[in-house]
Formats: sequence, structure tokens, C-alpha cells
Amino acid sequence: MKYSTQFVVAAAAFSLAGCFTLPTGPAGPQGATGATGYTGATGYTGATGSTGHTGATGGTGATGDTGNTGATGDTGATGYTGATGSTGARGSAGARGSTTPETVVVVPAR
Repeated sequence: MKYSTQFVVAAAAFSLAGCFTLPTGPAGPQGATGATGYTGATGYTGATGSTGHTGATGGTGATGDTGNTGATGDTGATGYTGATGSTGARGSAGARGSTTPETVVVVPAR
């Protein structure tokens, strides 16, 4: 039992050791700061492409043919003159009227 008592005492000491903390020691010296690396160079700007050429102008189309003119029609024939009608019978002269004295106006000649 001698070992078991020592074992119990050792187990109690370990379990209580987690409850107690000691103050921390002084801080160690600060380490040196590392050097900054070099900055890479900026790349060059690419060249501008050349301007395209202007396309050729199209040719003028051919002029269309003029249609044929229709033929001129023939002039119609002149119609015949109709026959002259016969003269009617001459009528007889009417009766002569009677003379009565009337006023006569005489106009002098110029």
C-alpha cells in the first residue's frame, strides 16, 4: 500500500497543478524585420496597329437600251363626197299687192 498511497498523492498533485498558474516571464528580444523585396519593372505598352485601307469605289453600271419606238399608223383614206341633191321645183310668184298712197321720205345724197 505504500505505492498506492504515493500514487494517489502524485495523482492529486498533477490534477491540482492545472488549476494554479505562475506569472509569465519577461518578454524576449524583438526579432529583426526582414528586408523588402524589389518591385518588378512595368512592362512596355504594345504598339498601335496600322489603320486599314479604304475600299475601292465600285464602277458605274451600264446604261440600259432604249426600247424600240412603235411604227406610225397609216393615214386613213379620205371619204368620197356625196352627190349634190337636185334643186327643188320653183314656186310661183306671189300676187302683187295693191298700192296705196303713203308718205315718202326723200334723203338727199351726200
